[in-house]
Amino acid sequence: MIPPVFVVGASGRSGVAVCRALLAAGRRYVPVVRDAGRWAATGLPGEPVLLDLMAPRPLTLDGPVVSCVHARHVPALLHISTGALVALGSTRRYSRWPDAHGDGVRAGEAALLASGRPGVMLHPTMIYGAAGEDNVQRLAALLRRLPIVPLPGGGTALVQPIHQSDLTRCILAGLDHSWAGPHSLVVAGPEPVPYAQFVQAVAFAAGLASRRVVSVPGMLLQALTPLTRLPGLPRVGRDEVRRLLEDKAFSIGPMRRILGVDPMPLATGLALTFQEHARANS
Repeated sequence: MIPPVFVVGASGRSGVAVCRALLAAGRRYVPVVRDAGRWAATGLPGEPVLLDLMAPRPLTLDGPVVSCVHARHVPALLHISTGALVALGSTRRYSRWPDAHGDGVRAGEAALLASGRPGVMLHPTMIYGAAGEDNVQRLAALLRRLPIVPLPGGGTALVQPIHQSDLTRCILAGLDHSWAGPHSLVVAGPEPVPYAQFVQAVAFAAGLASRRVVSVPGMLLQALTPLTRLPGLPRVGRDEVRRLLEDKAFSIGPMRRILGVDPMPLATGLALTFQEHARANS
């Protein structure tokens, strides 16, 4: 009998998407979560295995593992699992701005690559389109309140967002691939676009008029981020502004060749995102 897939972080956004895809494909899975109540709230079938990776209890995940938790937990997962591992990292590991998130991804990747374990760490770019995600929806909320959009450098830095459904396809393809040892792979949208163009695409998909983009020094925008703590405004952090100053553009040739996933265009993914958001709130 084919062993079930252990989905670590099954109650999170990507974890729920993976479990739904496995269920639709008729594949057995075991949700591995920290909070049984959060898993029950998803409405998905499956008896959860409770596990706190900050203090893992003795157990063995005897089968393939999909990790949808932060990559810093990879060393703990390698210790308690035996099968191939498909883990989510982040393209934050390539950022020139050091932070705890990126450091944790780099540490997790290094642990996987040193382990010799068959598997892959998938590094997604900005993920959008998942139920409850706050990348596109938070930007749309800001656009509804702002007649102009202040961006560092005028929003010329490149972004390459990936829709959650394409990320889920990459994860399932990673499960099916026969990995000869550990690997690391970037997964992203079909092409990079300037952030200002991404803003206009979100405005269009949200049914808003195009917004005028104005160039503002990055240091000034970082200094103004405390204003987003005012009631009714989605919060924006200093680190987020700083990351808007660097390009996040990647080749997806290996993603297409190895995983066989051709990601959807940004306009298609945004239209789908707002259609599903409208249905969920109707």
